[in-house]
Amino acid sequence: MRAAEFRVRLARRTRAILEVDTVALKTAGSHASKQEAISVLKPEEQELARKLEEQAELEAMLAERELRYASLRAELGAFERRYLHFIGLRYADLDEYKARLAEQAARRQPGNERAQQAAREARARADETHSAAGQKSAEEPRPFEASPGMKRLYREVAKRVHPDLTSGRADRARRQELMAEANEAYECGDESRLLKILTEYECSPESVEGDGPGAELVRVIRRASQARGRLAEIEAGLQELTRSDLFQLKSRVDEAEKGGRDLFLEMMARVDEQIALARQRLEESSAPMD
Repeated sequence: MRAAEFRVRLARRTRAILEVDTVALKTAGSHASKQEAISVLKPEEQELARKLEEQAELEAMLAERELRYASLRAELGAFERRYLHFIGLRYADLDEYKARLAEQAARRQPGNERAQQAAREARARADETHSAAGQKSAEEPRPFEASPGMKRLYREVAKRVHPDLTSGRADRARRQELMAEANEAYECGDESRLLKILTEYECSPESVEGDGPGAELVRVIRRASQARGRLAEIEAGLQELTRSDLFQLKSRVDEAEKGGRDLFLEMMARVDEQIALARQRLEESSAPMD
């Protein structure tokens, strides 16, 4: 028996008990009928019903936390791309001018080991900054913003596809692939791709071993345990992200924006001033001596 079919049957039997119980309370001399209704659900089925409610609550909580985690990763990723686009490339230019100045000073003092070391360090720093900043993109990177519909769809995908909500090994591996694809689609803002992932999984058969309430109870307990483990992992990941330098910088930029300030523009202006000064120093030191 498939797990979904069993849950439907369990719900129907529970409703039947309630209906018979109500009639029995109103009808004198119906003790036998009432006793029969109470005995319909076995202890393991009653426990399964409670565990299914607990699992549903965990699934909703897990979907919400996965959404928060994915959103924060996407927001920080978009912020980092904007920072590198506007600020990082400017710092790469600044460090390049500083490296040229240091190398020029080293050429003029070939016997000065301190000048030689300073030149090597300046060049290494410039190369590192340039590598981190990357190439200037043709289009301005945009901040990450997920629509309410996109968030609802992601929650639904997390509830249905999350790998920690299954006990089957093959199904878990498949879900891990789909969840990784869903995270990528969400960060890219690809709603149609998210919907495709959900639709394809909903139409695929889920392998479930074992029948009856006993086997289903074990599966539900294990799914709940897996969900709690994943919740702990998400919480640790969220704390790590919120302690990062990138998150702190983004928080400062967001807070300044609320007050009408654009920290990106201010930082760009400061770095541009430093670049102009470094360029002037390099030109002056490169000019032929009279």
